Amino acid sequence: MTLTDGTYRLGPSAARLLIRTGRAGLGRRAGHDLMIEATRWSGEAVVVAGDPDRSSVNVVVEAGSLEVREGTGGLKALTDADRAEIKRTLGDKLLLHTAEHPTITFRSTRITGTPNSFEITGDLTIKGRTHPATVHGKGNGDGLLRGWATITQSTWGIKPYTAFLGALRLADEVRVEFEVARLEPVNRPE
Repeated sequence: MTLTDGTYRLGPSAARLLIRTGRAGLGRRAGHDLMIEATRWSGEAVVVAGDPDRSSVNVVVEAGSLEVREGTGGLKALTDADRAEIKRTLGDKLLLHTAEHPTITFRSTRITGTPNSFEITGDLTIKGRTHPATVHGKGNGDGLLRGWATITQSTWGIKPYTAFLGALRLADEVRVEFEVARLEPVNRPE
C-alpha cells in the first residue's frame, strides 16, 4: 500500500485493533495469554507524506466492544463461558468501568518517520485519564500497515486482573496492535 496525501477513515471494515495480554505470578501456567479485539471503533488519519509532522491520527474505541478472540497457554482450553466472564470483567467495576467511561481515545500530537517506518506520539485516554503513548509502525511490502504500542495498565488506573489470591495475574503491560489492510478515503465536499 502506498501512502498518498489525503484524509482516510479507519475502522473494523478495513483494519483490526488488538490487545494482547500476558500472565504473571506463580500461578501463571493456569491462565491464558489473551488476544482481545476491539469490534466497534473509528478513526481518521490525515496523511501528509512529505511532511509527517502535519499528519495526524485520531481513534475512538467503544470500551464495551472488546471481545476475546483467542486464549493460548493455560492448563485447559479457553471456553465460551471463560470468554463471557472475561468480557464481563473487562467492562465492570474491576477494569474499564465502561458505564462511566464508554470510550477510549487516542489523539496524535506528533508523527515522525516515513511511511515505511514511523512513530506516532499522542494522548491516550482510558477511564478518564490521559497520558502520552507512542505507537511504532511500519508499512510492509505485503501491502499492510502494522504497528504496536506497549501500555502499562496501572498508569491509567487499571488494576491488572488477579485470581487465586494473587498467584495468577495479568501482566501490567499489554501490547496494543493494529493492522490496516486498506485506507478508505474520506470524501469531503470542496
